[in-house]
Amino acid sequence: MTFTAIDFETATGYAYSACAVGIVTVEDGVITEEYHTLIQPPDNEYWYRNIMVHGIKPVETLNLPTFDGVFPEIRKRLQGKKLVAHNESFDRNVLMKTMHYYGLYYDELELADRWECTCKIYKTKGYKPANLKACSERNGIELNHHEALSDARACAKLYLLHDGQVKLHL
Repeated sequence: MTFTAIDFETATGYAYSACAVGIVTVEDGVITEEYHTLIQPPDNEYWYRNIMVHGIKPVETLNLPTFDGVFPEIRKRLQGKKLVAHNESFDRNVLMKTMHYYGLYYDELELADRWECTCKIYKTKGYKPANLKACSERNGIELNHHEALSDARACAKLYLLHDGQVKLHL
């Protein structure tokens, strides 16, 4: 099973305000690479509500590159890959809107129109709730929720477990 799991955190309620990304590469059922970076959102603007969710503050991203500056690293991990996210519509929308904001072309990534969604997979399995925290706890997966790399790693492990063919040693 080869895929890439991704998770974004946003600084405001706007999808183009990515302030962190976590990317986990899985090749043949094994996590082979992890990438995480904080990103300076547009005008380094944050909403208090978002800070309360993920704990990232403007001072932490003030001197960091904006999305277009880190995009080459993101592109090389995503281009042409099978993507998985826990709430795929959110993360796909953040990627699309942030790329558009910076004049980057999403279609060049050659991604599927819809990504795999572990939230939908686990809802189908009867999980209630099926949020990342509940799914991770139920499956014994360590999670520092709303830390982008931890969320992407948990998503990758949930996706590996979903068909019952892969057993994780956690």
